[in-house]
Amino acid sequence: MSYLTGEFECKLDAKGRMMIPTGLKKQLPEADSEGLVINRGLEKYLVIYTKTEWDKKLDELSKLNEYDRKSLQFIRLFTAGATGLQPDAAGRVLLPKNLLDYAGITGEVVLTTMLNKVEVWDKKAHQEMINNEPENFAELAEEVMGNKGRGRNE
Repeated sequence: MSYLTGEFECKLDAKGRMMIPTGLKKQLPEADSEGLVINRGLEKYLVIYTKTEWDKKLDELSKLNEYDRKSLQFIRLFTAGATGLQPDAAGRVLLPKNLLDYAGITGEVVLTTMLNKVEVWDKKAHQEMINNEPENFAELAEEVMGNKGRGRNE
């Protein structure tokens, strides 16, 4: 899968179904044949993976020592709630109620792409996260990207 691009606003219907936006659906051609997997994020949001990307995550987890308590705890917490999603004929997916409750998602949703996955945020929570941008984003970029002391063309 190539990297995903975009941010999309959606609404859940009364049954908790969400229409996958056309611009995102075009980037996920395998969704109809393989399905998707949704799970809890590391904070109060959800994450959607293609089945292929989810299997890669499980491969990573399978390499952890299952006799190490922290590894076992992480595996349990990371995989808890993981649910397969299969788009219906109208291109909608039913988001599990327990996951919606976890993320505090009630109606309006923001889908934001993160490299090879899609984060699913409650619209208000997403706006709060964006509004809490670090005061100096340039410093954060420098620190995270590791460019301290390196020239532009190096």
